[in-house]
Amino acid sequence: MHRVEHVMSFPVSLRVDDEDVPESAGDAVFAWLREVDARFSPFRPDSEVSRYDRGELGPHELSDDLVEVLDLCEHYRIATGGAFDVWLPGRRLDPCAVVKGWSVQRAAELLKAAGAKRFVLNAGGDVVAAGGPWRVGVRHPEHADKLCTVLELTDGAVATSARYERGDHIIDGRTGLPATGLLSLTVVAATLTEADSVATAAFAMGVKGIEWAASLPGCEVFAVDAGGHVLRTEGFAVAGKTAAVA
Repeated sequence: MHRVEHVMSFPVSLRVDDEDVPESAGDAVFAWLREVDARFSPFRPDSEVSRYDRGELGPHELSDDLVEVLDLCEHYRIATGGAFDVWLPGRRLDPCAVVKGWSVQRAAELLKAAGAKRFVLNAGGDVVAAGGPWRVGVRHPEHADKLCTVLELTDGAVATSARYERGDHIIDGRTGLPATGLLSLTVVAATLTEADSVATAAFAMGVKGIEWAASLPGCEVFAVDAGGHVLRTEGFAVAGKTAAVA
């Protein structure tokens, strides 16, 4: 199975190598991601997130899913000393940094429940995979046609936060200013929920976020700072200098 759809404002590609996994499993993945977009997008006025932000829903009226997402957001706000914050003054509630990885990890669980053992789910460059080894390229933060590293991923996830797609869009909640200490930061973790959240939270912290992310159990880090210097943890599984992005 190999499918690509545009969901949540980015391309999502699915590759499943198991021959006995039905197409309905792929249908379920994309149906779930479309549901997440409808329910949790801060850019949709009728979404649960927007209604909560406007005060139309109270805390006890929220779905279990949104409560889980907001709990994760609060966890990373506290863990980063406020650098990661989805409640920035003067801005709408925006939990997208957590919703993306959380929802794609949920989609991966749907695949596993359908019997998939070897697959890659790539959501706008953030990847959750099983049954590898797979080779995943990390885009160079200054040259769109180049990779700065390639990692080997067997069962787990990888996510990158960077400035190259949307500019200085990640805000340091402690200052209210764009986080500019890093060009990109990639995190490998057991789940995309953790990898994506940690990558964004660490990026918001600036250079100090590298050490913070690396200190978390099960997380490996590859980062490029504003001066172009590369820093990576010893356990970051570099596979080679060139390879196709999964």
